[in-house]
Amino acid sequence: MKVGEINTPALLVDSKTLAKNIACMTKARPGASLRPHVKAFKSSVLAKELVSAGHENFCCATIREIEGMVAAGLDHDLLLANQVVNTTRLGALMDKKSTRITVAVDSEETIQSAKSGGISEVLIDVDVGMPRCGCHPNEAGELAKKARDAGLNVRGVMGYEGHLMHEQDHQKHENGITRSMAKLEAAHADVGGEIISGGGTGTWESNTLVTELQAGSYVLMDTEYARLDLPFEQGLFLLTTVISVSGRGHAVLDGGLKAVAMDSGPPSLVGQGEVMYCADEHTGVTGGSWKVGERVLLRPAHIDPTIAKHETLHVVEEVADINDGSVLDSWPIDLRGW
Repeated sequence: MKVGEINTPALLVDSKTLAKNIACMTKARPGASLRPHVKAFKSSVLAKELVSAGHENFCCATIREIEGMVAAGLDHDLLLANQVVNTTRLGALMDKKSTRITVAVDSEETIQSAKSGGISEVLIDVDVGMPRCGCHPNEAGELAKKARDAGLNVRGVMGYEGHLMHEQDHQKHENGITRSMAKLEAAHADVGGEIISGGGTGTWESNTLVTELQAGSYVLMDTEYARLDLPFEQGLFLLTTVISVSGRGHAVLDGGLKAVAMDSGPPSLVGQGEVMYCADEHTGVTGGSWKVGERVLLRPAHIDPTIAKHETLHVVEEVADINDGSVLDSWPIDLRGW
């Protein structure tokens, strides 16, 4: 199959960039020192590429992701790095002796939910500065005691310094990580356990405290992360087709808000020109010369929610060859949903 035969809008994965990014991270974070976060790419087939690189433990954000990974046989050690108040669906997955699922907890309610749902292992989620989930660091030890009293195995702590992932000021970035990880380290001293989980693509090198890094975006990257000085390259593209050309100097592509996420800003145009706007089914571009039927590539600003809008990742040999290039494989995005 040729790239020119793909119906648009569609996602393309540059196979060489993907392989390069995986190799780069694996060299720095081999084996269990990396717990790749599948929320970034939502494909169990891509996850198997990471298993081939030596990473068997994975991080998930939704119950659906956990279910999909178990169904794919990637259930060696799964962490649901999120709070859930109904873990019945997770407990139903524990029939296989090979399945290991750990859940993040930050309250008595989520501890009891894990217990009643049939989950036996937890991490204490600690607020390290991002206003999201997590208990106060001073509460972590008491929560760990309550979890153990409930019969749960407390494997350690996790804390996500997400507010620092895209900080471009180097000093603010480094100082922020130091402050956040000091909180997590203090909580771990009270909690115990072998795991300190956290971090992400934006702190992959600076966060030296965590025993496992929860990075996922590094495999394909996006324009938001590309602003940072990272060794990973952008390997995900939205392939579109020009469906209209205006005499006023702009062209319209067939992929819009329903094909690309805008929470981190608009996509960027590959080649000459710039994006004017994104509407439901359209993206307007200007500053170039296009013909109706021409293929155009966009780089998403945020890959996670962009990928969640699609059903397939088309892996290509040369992403720049948008007509006669070979499609090496088409991977289902099978971890979408809740």
